[in-house]
Amino acid sequence: MSRNLIHNPILRGFHPDPSICRAGDDYYIATSTFEWFPGVRIHHSRDLVNWRPLTYALTRSSQLNMEGDPDSGGIWAPCLTYDNGLFYLIYTDVKSRQGAFKDTPNYLVTAENIEGPWSEPVYLNSSGFDPSLFHDEDGRKWLVNMLWDHRTGRNSFAGIVLQEYSVEEQRLIGPVANIYKGTELALTEGPHLYRKDGWYYLITAEGGTQYDHAVTVARAKQIEGPYETAPVNPLLTSAGNPELPLQKAGHASLVETQTGEWYMVHLCGRPVKDKYCNLGRETAIQRVEFTEDGWLALSGGGNAPALTVEGPDLQVHPFEPAAPRDDFEAPQLDVRWSTLRVPADESWLSLQERPGYLRLKGRESMSSMHRQSLVALRQQAFRCSAETSLDFEPQHFQQMAGLIVYYDTKDYLYLRITHDEVLGGRTLGLIRSKDGVYEDTLTPEVPLPAGGSVVLKVVIDGEFAQFYYKVGESSWEQIGPALEIYHLSDDFPAYIRFTGTFIGMCAQDLAGTFQPADFDYFEYLEQE
Repeated sequence: MSRNLIHNPILRGFHPDPSICRAGDDYYIATSTFEWFPGVRIHHSRDLVNWRPLTYALTRSSQLNMEGDPDSGGIWAPCLTYDNGLFYLIYTDVKSRQGAFKDTPNYLVTAENIEGPWSEPVYLNSSGFDPSLFHDEDGRKWLVNMLWDHRTGRNSFAGIVLQEYSVEEQRLIGPVANIYKGTELALTEGPHLYRKDGWYYLITAEGGTQYDHAVTVARAKQIEGPYETAPVNPLLTSAGNPELPLQKAGHASLVETQTGEWYMVHLCGRPVKDKYCNLGRETAIQRVEFTEDGWLALSGGGNAPALTVEGPDLQVHPFEPAAPRDDFEAPQLDVRWSTLRVPADESWLSLQERPGYLRLKGRESMSSMHRQSLVALRQQAFRCSAETSLDFEPQHFQQMAGLIVYYDTKDYLYLRITHDEVLGGRTLGLIRSKDGVYEDTLTPEVPLPAGGSVVLKVVIDGEFAQFYYKVGESSWEQIGPALEIYHLSDDFPAYIRFTGTFIGMCAQDLAGTFQPADFDYFEYLEQE
């Protein structure tokens, strides 16, 4: 069988902190979703070459309540494993992240089927983030997570701690052991344990999740240690090599194929301009092997991430690509869509009230960390466009709806319809927020005729976005200049962020009267 080539990244756009597992002939990758709902996106493959978004694990408020979670809080670094017919998912719901403290409750949910239903959560601990569950050969289960130390003058990344998990008692039991303090690369996090040929292998992320990111490997004969760092370290990094197309390489997990081959998935970033990664942190894969002396190495040699990788000895299994246009005719949202912090429910989002339309009832502003009426999908290509048709009759300037290109509450571009009492009715204009600085005077307000739909469009080309609109049978009209969007990235502000650019639809009613906006369709097209 000829080998297929894997092209990186395998999951484009905002898909960070990948955790991979195999169940029989099926492969699954879970990635972080932060403040976006549902929580923990899961992709599926049969060949490690072709991937499809399959499902989400956390779909109920009882599993994940993120109202009030900060930007880039919420779900950090999930761990997906499979053991004896059951899927286990470990995750953190980060409640605070700036300053000395980080509030990081960690939970466990399980499911017999990857598509659910997933159980109610079991609370584990809050001592740090990046929790991971390891299933040992003797049937015992162990949790590892990084330990956060808030004290002045201490190493905040205080090591990797290990504690046993009791399935019978559904809680952690026994002593907590700090098994690995990391290397001089520092910022030791993202632990995963594996066992092979009598060794326990500890994979960690180091160097921070930006341009010094790396994958470190250590091993021990006993699970409690002592762990010895690999003599050639790091296993993977793009630090110091700005010419590499895949930057930020780190935070990895391993999988063994049914043919005995080993692969490692890891996050990466692709700058659109200078250091700015508008698409967020993405998921790539590398082929790895165990050397004669029992250490892990990249199959191609060196420690740089490769754009193309030899696939496993498996039958190729492509999936039907998703249709670029959603006409909102299904009874529930497609898997491509996400909402902010809270689930989509009939109180604010309906596919039934006006069949064939997505109805959003206006709620809180773009600055809210609680109840925004926003539904969006990931930008996954540097050159793309998005278009939607909107019926919206605002009665007041506090009512808005339209097409948004969104990073977080501080950074977005928004082409919105509102009401202007001076101009005497509906108007269309652009809003920009850049590092929290609000602007609504980028272009004069465009008067719109009363009644009828308006088609809104954005074309993204690298670090620029150009907006358009049309009314009725008219041709496209450009609105505003081409706007720079490099600020819609992890790398723009002084304090690090972790998500990526989304494009979608939203509605606001700051008066609290829930004025509805009806979207007829949404089309997302990539030009590469």
